[in-house]
Amino acid sequence: MPRPDVIVIGAGPVGLAAAMSLAGQGLGVTVLERDGTCPGGPDVAGRAWREWRRPGVSQFRQPHILLPAGAAVLRSALPRVITELRELGALPLNILAGAWNLPAIGGRRPGDERYDTLTARRPVLEAAFAAAAARTPGLAVRRNITVSGLLTGADHIPGRPHVIGVTTQDGEEILAPLVVDAAGRNSPVGALLARLGGPPPESERAEAGFVYYARSFRGAGGTPPVPPVWPLAHHDGVSTIVLPADAGTWSLGLIISSRDRALRALHDVRAWQRAVALFPALAERMHGEPITGVQAMSGLNSRSQRTVVEGSPVVTGLLSVGDARAATDPQFGLGLSVGLMHAALLSDVIGETGPQEAVKLALRFDEATEQTVTPVYQRLRRWDTHRLAEIDALLAGRPYETDDPGWNIGNTLDALKLSDPDVLRAMADVACGLATPEAAFSALAVRGKAAGAGGGSRTRPGPARAEVLAAVEAI
Repeated sequence: MPRPDVIVIGAGPVGLAAAMSLAGQGLGVTVLERDGTCPGGPDVAGRAWREWRRPGVSQFRQPHILLPAGAAVLRSALPRVITELRELGALPLNILAGAWNLPAIGGRRPGDERYDTLTARRPVLEAAFAAAAARTPGLAVRRNITVSGLLTGADHIPGRPHVIGVTTQDGEEILAPLVVDAAGRNSPVGALLARLGGPPPESERAEAGFVYYARSFRGAGGTPPVPPVWPLAHHDGVSTIVLPADAGTWSLGLIISSRDRALRALHDVRAWQRAVALFPALAERMHGEPITGVQAMSGLNSRSQRTVVEGSPVVTGLLSVGDARAATDPQFGLGLSVGLMHAALLSDVIGETGPQEAVKLALRFDEATEQTVTPVYQRLRRWDTHRLAEIDALLAGRPYETDDPGWNIGNTLDALKLSDPDVLRAMADVACGLATPEAAFSALAVRGKAAGAGGGSRTRPGPARAEVLAAVEAI
């Protein structure tokens, strides 16, 4: 087997997107994946959902969405993935479609096509990426391979390790000028890097603090549900999510603070159903056939690992992309789309510098990441902190107050979005990964409406937490 130009660790969507983009530049790319392959043969989408096991991906059967920003990356850079998604039955969806019929919104506007996406259950989406990768010249994907170590060569910076390849669990050594870590939020590469003995990366890790209770359904005859007016809603101590998917399926979820022990009983299907019945957007979508039980997901960490510290790389020949670089609370669904944008950015930077320019590549990619990915990570971390503090205050029986203008303005606009078409689109631009809050909320009309409505603490819509708790505890 010829020596590759790039090794990518991880064959999830972000890893394969990076690999396909780099192979498209004429580079030889080898992807190493610890989990097994998607089942082949007829009914790939159905078999992927029923049979594919990805123990390395904790959210593999949780609610999932490809946001418009991620879809835009695929349409532009990887149209083969779009083709595969369509062939596997991915659902064409406009994020605003459910809101167009609201009297205050006034229907569709020119430009709303930017909210178009294709979405599918995570196993089906991964099957599309795998099929596209298999048809990409210069790209080899090797599965059931665990990377157990990093190989190093002569330092490019004194005292800083330079990675020249990897070793596998079977003792195989694979050499390449560049190794890309795309192994996700649970990547082992940070621990492997620590073994090399160089200066540590600039790392941050904190428990995200939320527990997810979700269930998936299928409509009769494969009929998809009516799109929600807005997929994610934050209520009094509980957030709700409605995500349409492929083949007439959809997912409903309840998200609580991990510190709200009393609501942990939502893992019971009867308690979950009683709680869901309190939220109209969820209750009206429980008519389908359940295709999962209540699936709980917890213990997720927000984490980042930056390998350029005080202006100098602590390692060369190794770059991290997507959740391996920065991972946050997944309830906003931004992880995949930001990861795809990050993979495209990686491809652009490598196209400018080449994989051999180790120091220049490390510095340029870090600079680009700090400008694009890190602000999203920091914004979601701040939101998590505020939301958990708000729920803590609720459990303690006191109001939550903060002078953080970002939190207060965000809450104000969130409350206005379904009653004002300008605010709705500003919120959608941010939620879909199409614009920063600073850009989306800078329009005079949006700023004026936020100021006119006032900020500060406000009552969350929907049932009170006490009602949800009573439903959960009912016999």
